[in-house]
Amino acid sequence: MSKRRVVVTGLGMVSPVGVGIAAAWPNIVAGKSGIVKISHFDASQFACQIAGEVPDFDATQYLPAKDARRMGRFIHFGLVAGMEAFK
Repeated sequence: MSKRRVVVTGLGMVSPVGVGIAAAWPNIVAGKSGIVKISHFDASQFACQIAGEVPDFDATQYLPAKDARRMGRFIHFGLVAGMEAFK
């Protein structure tokens, strides 16, 4: 089996503690938790009412509004993380 090298040339993330490495990393190092009471929808009927939501995320800051409307929120997260890594 040959040893192949992998080179990571970029990092990107969309997380409850920040969008982009520059925003998220200081919060991670500080031990900040992104787990909060769910505010994105009414979770009162569910047993669990906490989650790691991504606060104040606006996909149209990164994607054209027309394209963003056609995609799910999870797609926004993946695309933006990829765009951050590509920078």
